[in-house]
Amino acid sequence: MCGLTGEIRFDGRAADVAAVARMTDAMTRRGPDGVGVWSSGPVALGHRRLKIIDLSERGAQPMVDADAGLAGVFNGCLYNYRELREELVREGYRFFSGSDTEVLLKSYRHWGARCVDRFNGMFAFAVSERATGRLVLGRDRLGIKPLYVTRDAGRLRFASALPALLAGGGVSTDIDRVALHHYMTFHSVVPSPRTILTGVEKLPPGTVRTVEPDGATHDERYWQPPFARPDGPPPSPQDWRDAVREALRVAVRRRTVADVPVGVLLSGGLDSSLIVALLADEGQRGLATFSVGFTAAGGESGDEFSYSDLIAHRFGTDHHRIMVDDQRLLPSLTDTVCAMSEPMVSHDCVAFHLLSEEVSKHVKVVQSGQGADEVFAGYDWYPPLSSVARDDVADAYAKVFFDRSHEDLAGILRPEYLVREDVSFDFVRGHLAAPGAQTALDAALRLDTRVMLVDDPVKRVDNMTMAFGLEARTPFLDHELVELAASCPPELKLAHGGKGVLKEAARGLVPDEVIDRTKGYFPVPAIRHIHGPFLRLVRDALTSPAARSRGLFQPAAVEKLLAAPDAHRTTLGANALWQLGLLELWLQAQGV
Repeated sequence: MCGLTGEIRFDGRAADVAAVARMTDAMTRRGPDGVGVWSSGPVALGHRRLKIIDLSERGAQPMVDADAGLAGVFNGCLYNYRELREELVREGYRFFSGSDTEVLLKSYRHWGARCVDRFNGMFAFAVSERATGRLVLGRDRLGIKPLYVTRDAGRLRFASALPALLAGGGVSTDIDRVALHHYMTFHSVVPSPRTILTGVEKLPPGTVRTVEPDGATHDERYWQPPFARPDGPPPSPQDWRDAVREALRVAVRRRTVADVPVGVLLSGGLDSSLIVALLADEGQRGLATFSVGFTAAGGESGDEFSYSDLIAHRFGTDHHRIMVDDQRLLPSLTDTVCAMSEPMVSHDCVAFHLLSEEVSKHVKVVQSGQGADEVFAGYDWYPPLSSVARDDVADAYAKVFFDRSHEDLAGILRPEYLVREDVSFDFVRGHLAAPGAQTALDAALRLDTRVMLVDDPVKRVDNMTMAFGLEARTPFLDHELVELAASCPPELKLAHGGKGVLKEAARGLVPDEVIDRTKGYFPVPAIRHIHGPFLRLVRDALTSPAARSRGLFQPAAVEKLLAAPDAHRTTLGANALWQLGLLELWLQAQGV
């Protein structure tokens, strides 16, 4: 896990090495263990390293393979790098390191850009070809690893974090009005390639982009999971249960590949508990596990320690309870916002940020249960979609998931930031209407897996853990497990109140009281119920000279929310004031 960046020029000039160095330095926290910058004519690459595999300097980046005429930078982990290395050795390749980065470079040399089909892991990379002058960018199937891009007529730059591109300079920071519409309606999700800034895009997940020396680009989407039943006789519910258990077992085992210890973020919910149980079943002892809790507020509990303690005791883990009081929470909000590559409303962000700070003192790699709800239909907005006709899914989805309607935006945003069309609903309707998903629920799960998951929870985990040089691995986003879940009948996923097939796979491994408990969330009550110093923080941001100058929001709408901060909720119960305040806090933190 690291931070990568670089530039390719199209105007005949040499790459701006100083700008690449600034972008590299802006990602020091993503990779505190090493730094490197390489350049050759119009191309420069930068890298911050977090040492996980091959801890020697032979694994340093940017990595140059002189024989192949390749230079590259890589962020992530190829869990099957040892198997790929053995295959390449049989093909006659010789290796100078034990790193998965070198495996990536030699895989690219042997199989070309379609080497991504052979990768099992999370990754973003850039490879420069000496002979052709071509640059190739790639991102993993589920977008677990980020890759941001900015370009003008003379050059293209890329980085693992949006703020790194800002540090390089020359980026348009105008607000993208379509992205703003998504943020305000589509539950703060801004689908790729857009970001909230017009000058920065995201490389879509599951995509390889080829950049020619003259600036011409070509994108290839190399993976899209099917959401349809398999051919042949239908498997029984027991067959599905067994297949899910085995696929998850393999996914968890893969994510133990490291030259440093691997822990687990243990919330006490089904997903993280099942990861711990499977690791224990594989014979792992003394596993380091970590849970976080917060001060109660608004009559809402701030921890789930009773469940995480139960799992820790059952499996004999080296468990760490991390309790955060409000005195620590408030100062950390500023750092949390600064760690965001894009504005992220979920109060889970501050929880992950504080948890990651403590966990990084003990381990450098953790497994996380993120992604299970999107893959196995664990959220409460899925059951209402199960009886909806396939052609009516867009309206039904918007009703249960959208924060507000297109029409309501006129009362919140200033006229100059409004768009005429309902671009968010049009995006969702087009995605849901695409062929390849058999039922309304299949279509919704496809949308959430390919869009919402990538640009909300997955991004949240990456940003918050990497703020402390902590690598988070997500077995529920193993692409083979995701493909299996996508083909599983919706009724098996919806059973038992959601994630039914996963709950059945957990029986006998995880205590029933954890499997059958009411679904919990990462609770941060002080943000869900804004008052006192938290309210002052948001008020100061929304009424500051910077906010008044920017003029995003209607003053009357801001005053209404500030007057009754707990009275206004989105469809899914989020605090509407926090949504506005977080955006303004982020823009100010980035100097926009």
